[in-house]
Amino acid sequence: MKNKREKGSRKRILLTSVFGPYGVDDAYGRKENIMELYHNQVTKAQGIASLRFHHRSFGLYFIASNVDADVTVLDFPSKARFVREIKKQYDIVGVSFIVPNFLKAKEMARLTRVHAAGSTILLGGHGAAIEGVKDLIDCDHVVQGEGIRWLRTYLGQDPNAPIVHPVLPSTERQSIFGAPVPGTCASMLVTGVGCVNACSFCCTSHFFGRKYTSFISSGRELFETAQRIADARGTDNFFVMDENFLKDKQRALDLIAEMEREKRFFGFHIFSSAEALTAFGIDNLVRLGAQFVWIGFESRSHQERFVKNKGIDAKQLVKDLRDRGISVLASGILCMEHHTPDNMQEDIDFLVDLNADMVQFMLLTPMPVTALYEEHKARKTFREDVAWEDTHGQKCLNYTHPAFADGEPEKWLNAAFRQDFEVNSSSLYRIVETCFRGYKALCAAPELDTCLETRKAELAQRTKEYGMVLPVIAKYAVNDKERHRARALDEEIAAHLGPPTVKERASRVALSLLAGLWKQRVRLFGDMIQPATIVTKFSPEERMRSELSAPILGTGASIIEDIAPSKAVAAMVGTDRST
Repeated sequence: MKNKREKGSRKRILLTSVFGPYGVDDAYGRKENIMELYHNQVTKAQGIASLRFHHRSFGLYFIASNVDADVTVLDFPSKARFVREIKKQYDIVGVSFIVPNFLKAKEMARLTRVHAAGSTILLGGHGAAIEGVKDLIDCDHVVQGEGIRWLRTYLGQDPNAPIVHPVLPSTERQSIFGAPVPGTCASMLVTGVGCVNACSFCCTSHFFGRKYTSFISSGRELFETAQRIADARGTDNFFVMDENFLKDKQRALDLIAEMEREKRFFGFHIFSSAEALTAFGIDNLVRLGAQFVWIGFESRSHQERFVKNKGIDAKQLVKDLRDRGISVLASGILCMEHHTPDNMQEDIDFLVDLNADMVQFMLLTPMPVTALYEEHKARKTFREDVAWEDTHGQKCLNYTHPAFADGEPEKWLNAAFRQDFEVNSSSLYRIVETCFRGYKALCAAPELDTCLETRKAELAQRTKEYGMVLPVIAKYAVNDKERHRARALDEEIAAHLGPPTVKERASRVALSLLAGLWKQRVRLFGDMIQPATIVTKFSPEERMRSELSAPILGTGASIIEDIAPSKAVAAMVGTDRST
C-alpha cells in the first residue's frame, strides 16, 4: 500500500481570501467595505487619530495547519496574483469570503474554471451562508460552519484529530498617526468558535450552530498553548478570538491559577458579554491580565431582546473596568426595528455616555443564517433589491424600515461616530487614560502579590509607551477639550512615573513629524491603505516536525512571499467581529 505521505499521494490545496483592492467603489465592491476593522466601524470618524491595521484571514491558516496536504494560503492577493497562483493547477481551490465580497468570490470561481478547470472549488467563510450560494456561484462544494473538520472529512482524514494551533500575529503593520509601532504585536489565540447566547443578529453564533465548540478546553492546555506561542513570537500578549471567552468561567480561572503557579503572566484582549464579565469579576480580570474587552451593549432600549445585559449597569461596568486598567470597546446597534428619528438619539447618547475607550456603531443588518434574517424574510421586510456588496452595516439598511428613508441611516451613523469623538476625545487618548487609571488603582492597593505586582509594572510600561502620543493628540486635537485633557494627562503621568527620557523625547519629536507627514498624505491622496499580499506554504513534513517539538503549536509553515503595500500600518489593539 502506498504511504499517504509519499510525494504525489496527497492533495495540493490553495486557500485564499478575496482579491483587492479593498474599500473602493468598483465592479466588485464598495468603498465603505474597508479591509480594516477599526477604521471601518470603530474609529472611522477620528481622522488621522483613527486606529489603522489589517488582520490576516485567520481561519485559512487554522485549516491549513490541520489537514494532511500540501497547502498554500494566499492572503490579500490582487486579481492578477490570484490568477498566477491558480495556474499552478491545484487539486482544490478554497475561497473564503464575507457577504459584501460576494461578487469577488463569484469572479474568483469563474477565473478558476477558466484557468484551472481541473480544480475542485470550495466556498467558505460567512459568505457561504448566503441562501442558494451554490447556484449563484459556480462551485463544487459550500463549507458552512467549522471548516477544519469539514475538510478533514472530505479528504478522508480523521475529523476529530487534535487541533493544531498555528503561530500567528493578531495584526499586521501597526502604526499610530502614520508612524509604525515598534516591537512585536500580540499573537492570535483562538480558544473556540460560536456562542450559546445566540443573539438574533449575530453571524458568528448562528454560523456555528448557536453553540460553542471549544478548541482549547482546559486552563492548563490554554497556558501551555499560550506559552509555546509566546516563546515562538517573543511576546506574552494575545488577542483571544472567541466570541464570549469568559462564558467558560472555570477555564479562565484555571488559567489564572496556572499563570500564578508557573510565575508566567500573559496579557489578553478578549470578547465577552456583560453578564459573563460580571460573573467572572473584575478583580479576576486584573489577575488574568485582561487589557481590553469588547462588550456588546447593543441598545439601552428594548433590553428584553438582550438577556446578556439584563440587570447590568452598563456605565458603572465600563467605569469599573477602565478604573482597573482594562480598555473597553462598547458595541451598539442603530436603526433597530423600534428606532425612530424621535428615539434613536437616546440610544446614541447612552453609548456615548458610557465613556468607553471605543464605540462600534453598526446598522441593524439581517445577515444570512441568523434568526434576524429569518424573521425579516418571514415578514417580507428583507430587501431583495439591496446588493450583497452593500450589506455591510455601514451605509444602508437591507430591510424595510418605516421610519427611515434611504440615505438617512448613514447620516445617523456618521453623526454618532462624530459625537463620540467630540465628547470623549480620540480613542488613543482614552486608551492612555485607562492604562494610567489602572496603574494608580494598583498603586493605591494596600498589598500586592506577585501577580498584581506584575500587572502594575505592565500598566506602568504601557502608560509610558502609549503616553508618547499625548503631545501629538494635543497638537491635532478634535477640539479644545481634548487638547487640554491630553496636556493635563501628560503632566500627571510625568508627575507619577517621571518625565520623558532623552530617548522618549526624541521619539515624541519623530512621532510628531510623522503625524504631520501622514496628515499631508491623507489630504493629498486620501487615507486608503491596502494590505500586503502574503503567501504561506504548509507541508505535512514540516507540520510533523513542529508537532513533535510542540504539540498544538507548530504551523509547519513558511512565509515565502510578503509584498508590502505603499504604506504599512495597523493598530495597538483590536480584532474582528461579525455584524
